[in-house]
Amino acid sequence: MALSNAPHNGGVFEANGFFFMQVHKSYNGDYKRDCVEFEIANGLKNFVGFMTAADIEKVLSIAKSGNVKAYITAGITNPAIAGNEPPRFLSRTINIVLVIEEGLTLGAMTNAVMTVTEAKTYTLLNLGYNATGTTSDGIGIFAFKGDLEWAGTGTELGINIGKAVRKALGESLKKWERFSK
Repeated sequence: MALSNAPHNGGVFEANGFFFMQVHKSYNGDYKRDCVEFEIANGLKNFVGFMTAADIEKVLSIAKSGNVKAYITAGITNPAIAGNEPPRFLSRTINIVLVIEEGLTLGAMTNAVMTVTEAKTYTLLNLGYNATGTTSDGIGIFAFKGDLEWAGTGTELGINIGKAVRKALGESLKKWERFSK
C-alpha cells in the first residue's frame, strides 16, 4: 500500500512500486500524460511516480535503518519556509520515498509522513539551509497493510525513519551541491 502526494497515482494507492522521472528544469508539460507515458515506456504498471529536475543519477541517495529504506532525490533552488510567502518557483524539489518492511495501518502511514517531515526539516536546518523544504516536495510511504498503529519519533519505527531520512537527505543534498555548480 502507498500513501503519497505524487503526481502519478498519488493518494492511497495499491502500488507495485515507484519511480522518479527526471524532467527539464524549465518543464511545463502535461505531467499526467508524461507520467503515464514514462510508466508504459519503462514496462511499469501501477507504479507511483515522482518528478524532479535534479539529475537523478547524480543525487539519488539511499539509506537503510532497521526495516526502513529511504530513497531521496534533492535539489533545493526553491527553498521555502512553511507559512512564508513562497519564492519564485524553480523546478527543484526534495522527493522522499520510504519503503517500510512492516504492516502498518493508514494512521501509522500518516504518522510516518509527520516523522519524515520532522527529519527533513531538521536536516535542512542542520546543514545551514534557512528552509523547511521546497515549494514542490514529494513524499511517499510504502508499506504492507497491517496492525502497527504508530510511527512517531518515540517509536522504534519512527527512530528508524528519522535515521534513514536524515542520512539519505544529507547525502543527496551534498551531492546536489557538488554537481549543481
